[in-house]
Amino acid sequence: MDRVAIPALVINAFSISEKATVNPIGSGHIHQTFLVEDGQKFVLQRINKNVFTKPEVIARNNRLAADYLANHHPHYLFLTALRDKQGHELVYAEDGFPWRVYPLIENTLTVDFVTSAEQAFEAAKGFGLLTRNLHGIDNSKFEPTLDRFHDLHWRYEQFEMELAHASPLVINQAQEEIKLAKQFQPLVEEYNELIRSGALTPRITHNDTKINNILFDKLTEKAACVIDLDTLMPGYFIYDLGDLVRTCVSPVSEEEQDVSRVMFRKEIYDALLEGYLSQMKDNMSDGELASAPFAGKMMTYIMALRFLADFLRGNTYYTIHYPEQNLVRARNQLQLLRLLDQHT
Repeated sequence: MDRVAIPALVINAFSISEKATVNPIGSGHIHQTFLVEDGQKFVLQRINKNVFTKPEVIARNNRLAADYLANHHPHYLFLTALRDKQGHELVYAEDGFPWRVYPLIENTLTVDFVTSAEQAFEAAKGFGLLTRNLHGIDNSKFEPTLDRFHDLHWRYEQFEMELAHASPLVINQAQEEIKLAKQFQPLVEEYNELIRSGALTPRITHNDTKINNILFDKLTEKAACVIDLDTLMPGYFIYDLGDLVRTCVSPVSEEEQDVSRVMFRKEIYDALLEGYLSQMKDNMSDGELASAPFAGKMMTYIMALRFLADFLRGNTYYTIHYPEQNLVRARNQLQLLRLLDQHT
């Protein structure tokens, strides 16, 4: 095998030959993912148990969804982990990290940035179709894989806690961002009221709807398959639609240091809503449809708060390559939030 040391226990469990080639693939920052060519091609992945502390919950949630979709939507392509020789979907190496294998979906590709309204429409349609097809499943059988992942109320509390304990020097560096984060606090109240009122229907949602979590058909450029299902768990539609808006509407990513380059692309925003609602509208209440403009603002605010809280605590969660990176990320997201507040 080339360049990558795969634990012997994993090699044996998945019957990977010594002649196989193994090469890193993908642009994810959480897990280690490899393309294995061993007569046939498949994807091998090491789950980061330091982030996802309950990998068995991931596997169980995915299996529940796979079984439901096989029975109710048998022609829907849902990426499911393969089993090892003992019938297990997760194989734990000696260091305690779990590994899994997926089939390679041929003639597909991923993209990291939205370059057209058609692309945005397809991505949103793909994520909407997943949740639509899971309509009717027993949500109570699913567990959170990351607790309170998109709970805006909790994220604001975390921000306040870190602010209370931050050093004066750090607070001084972030004073403009702190001020702006506080100005948008009414979004927390709006979120709380939506949850309290029952206006939002609990669903099984993807919860990490970046465009590179969709496989596109190379020939048709249509959405072929949703991937990265580690956060498939109970949630609300605003989480999926909101993260699509957050990550697709601006032509630059959250890493962009020049906030003047953060923009609101109306044609992309409209395409995202159109694509998502093309699949979900018939299953949504009037209250949910009315809350659609809130989705992008809410998810952008969450990420601004998370980046800012991490900067205030000393950069202990997100990987950084320079000391102010989390502050830059927060500033970037707050700028996007201002634009969304103006245009949606």
